[in-house]
Amino acid sequence: MKKIFIGLSAIFAFAFGFTGCNTDYVTYSGPDYIMFSDTLTVLPVQNNEEYFDIPVAATEACSYDRTLGVEILDKKTNAVEGRHFSLESNTVTIKAGERTANVRIRGIYDNIEVTDSLGMVLQLVSKEESKWELYGTETKVILEKVCPFDIHLFEGYALIVTSTYFGSYMKDVSQRLIRTKVDPDVENTIIMKDYFYKGYDLKVKFTTNDLLNPLIEMEDQPFASTMEAFDTIYGDWEVWAYQSGYYLSYYSSCERFIFQYMTLHVPGMPAGKDEVGTYVNVVKWVSDDEAQILIEEGVNNSLK
Repeated sequence: MKKIFIGLSAIFAFAFGFTGCNTDYVTYSGPDYIMFSDTLTVLPVQNNEEYFDIPVAATEACSYDRTLGVEILDKKTNAVEGRHFSLESNTVTIKAGERTANVRIRGIYDNIEVTDSLGMVLQLVSKEESKWELYGTETKVILEKVCPFDIHLFEGYALIVTSTYFGSYMKDVSQRLIRTKVDPDVENTIIMKDYFYKGYDLKVKFTTNDLLNPLIEMEDQPFASTMEAFDTIYGDWEVWAYQSGYYLSYYSSCERFIFQYMTLHVPGMPAGKDEVGTYVNVVKWVSDDEAQILIEEGVNNSLK
């Protein structure tokens, strides 16, 4: 997954040099460099016509326009121009008196699958005699399909496809069918009814501020009684669950699932002995028809 924008800003002193401002576009004569600002960019392709900017930078402003060609390196590219993406122009111009410009690119949403791993390598080009093999002018662009977020995608029937907790404390369970509903009081939050145990609902919040990092959050909350979970009484009689801070828990709107790291602890136990462990849960939402089939097949469920 996840899939994060990675900006590896080029260090000007070691970047590619095309031409000095005082040259005739042929002979390199000073520390004037033109380069892609980042060597790797991940673009969140949405269902719109949005163009993304791939910045190009120069170390010096000049008194004239500087126009460079933009090539797609076929041997390093598996995305197809015209099918998966389009360039607004195959040239980029840094205007007189300026130091920056943008190569503009658009992903074609309908032709990209969620599971695709598509990317391209762009290269800045100038007159043949202006190139120096010592420096690079390439940037890699990855296309990541991002489906629109709708909290209602995550309500209804959901299947706990797998959980490492099952293997530790619910050995007769391999999957569990539950119901979820939208929390009417908290934005972008769902209530997972009877998540692992009857009478214990858990709330999960979906973040929407970063398209390439669709994370979920879960505050500390009751998960089960110690009697039901461990067949004995510990601490304050309840097991609580919170989201692990050591790992990222995330969701997919395209595939309607969450991947969650859940840490369990028992309040009232001595310090150092209160934590039960961290467990991985994969929960996928299913249709009503799929849920009925699962029920008929005897899957463990919270509806009994």
